[in-house]
Amino acid sequence: MNPNLERLHPYPFEKLAKLKAGITVPEHLKPISLGIGEPKHPSPAFVKQVIADNLDRLANYPTTKGIDELREAIATWASKRFQLAEGTLDPARNVVPVNGTREAIFALVQAVVDTSKPATVVSPNPFYQIYEGAAFLAGADPVYLPCDNSNNFIPDFDAVPESVWKDCQILFLCSPGNPSGAVIPRETLVKVIELADRHDFLVASDECYSELYPDEATPPEGLLQTCAAIGRHDFKRCIVFHSLSKRSNLPGLRSGFVAGDAEVLAGYLKYRTYHGCAMPVHNQLASIAAWSDEDHVRENRAAYRAKFEAVVPILREVMNVDFPDAGFYLWPETPMDDETFAKELSAQQNVHVLPGRYLSRTVDGHNPGENRVRMALVAPLEECVEAAQRIVDFVKGFKA
Repeated sequence: MNPNLERLHPYPFEKLAKLKAGITVPEHLKPISLGIGEPKHPSPAFVKQVIADNLDRLANYPTTKGIDELREAIATWASKRFQLAEGTLDPARNVVPVNGTREAIFALVQAVVDTSKPATVVSPNPFYQIYEGAAFLAGADPVYLPCDNSNNFIPDFDAVPESVWKDCQILFLCSPGNPSGAVIPRETLVKVIELADRHDFLVASDECYSELYPDEATPPEGLLQTCAAIGRHDFKRCIVFHSLSKRSNLPGLRSGFVAGDAEVLAGYLKYRTYHGCAMPVHNQLASIAAWSDEDHVRENRAAYRAKFEAVVPILREVMNVDFPDAGFYLWPETPMDDETFAKELSAQQNVHVLPGRYLSRTVDGHNPGENRVRMALVAPLEECVEAAQRIVDFVKGFKA
C-alpha cells in the first residue's frame, strides 16, 4: 500500500461520530443537523428535466475535456460574473469541467506537485481537509496558516516567513472561507499573486461558496477577477475552482469546473485523462442549463439571507456570533469547549454541529478552531430557527 495513506487524518465527521458514540438523544425532539454542509434547498426543476430528457446519452462515453457547449457556457458565466476581458477565458484552453471540487482539488495537487525537490502545500487553518489529504498523497508536506479573530479569519501573508514560500508549490485559498465565510479582498489577492511570481508557486482558489452572499450589489471578488483588474489576462499561476453544489443546490450532480492558467490546465487535463474522471453527458447538458440561469441562484441567496437574519439574533443571546461575509456557515464562539458543546447539544437537544477543532490543526500549541463550532444553515428556515432556540435553552441550562 502507498505509505502516505498512513499520513491521512480521520475525516471530521468520523471524529464527530466517535465523539457522539453511545450518547442517547431525546426521542421527543426531532433531530436537526447543522453539521454537514449539504444544501437542502430543492434542486432546480428545469435542471432535473434536462437530465430526464437526455438519459439516452447514457449510451455515449463522455470525454474528459467535456463537450464544447459546456466549456463555452462556463466561460460565458465566469467572464460575466468576474468581469473578465472579452475572449481572455478561452473555453478550449482555460476551462476544464470536473466532477465537483473535491476530486478536482485532489487531482490538481497530484498533477502539479513535483517531488523531485522539496514540496509543500500551504493552506489556511481551518481548512477543507482535501487540501491536506491531497498534499500527503502527492508526497508533499502541508503548511498551515492560522485564521482567527486576530486576522479576521484571513491568513496574514505579511507574517509568513520567506522560508515557508521557498518550498511552496501550491497555495490554497478559500474565499468565501469554510468555515468562517470571510471574503479575501482584492488588495490581499494582489499581494498573493505577487508572492506567487516571486517564489514560483501556483495559487489555487477554492471559490465554491462565491455565489452565496447577502448583498446582491456586492458579490465576492474572485481570483480571476483580480487578475483581470491588474491586467493579468493570461491568469498565470492562478487557478480557481467552482461548483454547482452550493450555487444551484445540486451536490448530487457532481459538477463544477477549474479555470485559469492554460499551461497548468494542459497538464491537469492530461492527468485527468488517465485518472478517468469524465462527467456523464446528460450531467453536462444539465450543467449548461444551471450555469445559464441566475434566477434560481438569486432565490437561493434570498433563502439563506432569511435564515441568517432569523437565526443570528436568537443565538446572540448566549453566543458571540457574527454574520459571515458570504457562504452558508456560522462560526460562533462556544461558551464551553467545542467538543463538549457539540456532544452535549446532541445529547440534550438533538441538534448536531461540528466542533471547530476538527476542521483545524494544532500548530505551535494553537488550534484556531478550538472553542468554535461550525453551523451549516442548510435546513429549512423553521428548523434553523428551532435549532437556534434549542441552542439558547441548552446554553442557559448547561451545567458542567
